[in-house]
Amino acid sequence: MISQARIKVSAVRLQGDVWPCGKPSVLLADDHAIIADGLRRLLEPECEVVGIVSDGYALIETARETRPDIVLVDITMPLLNGIDATVQLLRDLPETHVIFLTMHADRAYATEAFEAGAAGFVVKHAAPDELWQAINTVLLGGAYMSPRVGGTGAMTKRRRATSTPGVASFHLTTRQRQVLQLVAEGHSTKSIGLRLRLAPKTVEFHKYRAMKGLGLNSSAQLIQFALKHGLTS
Repeated sequence: MISQARIKVSAVRLQGDVWPCGKPSVLLADDHAIIADGLRRLLEPECEVVGIVSDGYALIETARETRPDIVLVDITMPLLNGIDATVQLLRDLPETHVIFLTMHADRAYATEAFEAGAAGFVVKHAAPDELWQAINTVLLGGAYMSPRVGGTGAMTKRRRATSTPGVASFHLTTRQRQVLQLVAEGHSTKSIGLRLRLAPKTVEFHKYRAMKGLGLNSSAQLIQFALKHGLTS
């Protein structure tokens, strides 16, 4: 991850008149407070950080309120993962640029991120200069995929990352992923139903269908699967 020692103001920053209407506004979504605060310190000289959130639902709500130019989002977040949160967010705010900043250095995750509508994918092990390059690229209307996941860096045109097998957790329906994530985080059937506005029997149905499709036979296997595939931390 980006350590405190490496989080510093980059010499690259924003290039020229890349955003002529003042500082671009940025919303940070990461459930690790140290990482989020470090990102805020890195970005604030050149950007307006309009908020920091720690779960997917808070991301959607805060984005609707602040309408940021850029969202930096992790994949693994409580209650709702970054992939599904991005899909919902971009339905309301299609002009927002979403950049994933994640520990998952796997091209399959990058594929899913771009399929969800992301404009960039950066691995947390990357140097700050790479994050600035991604921000500059997406503000200019391009896309960025880190070389650490087999990308070419800046791309002049938005395109989907293809020809890579998807992550198993994203072969599920959105509702199945939501239910499995909340189950793995320890929420009861009743509380999941209240959060997702579903009847308890419907929650159990989605849980059963998802576990059967994934070949999972116990809650312990479910939790292991959720940890492995970024649905919970």
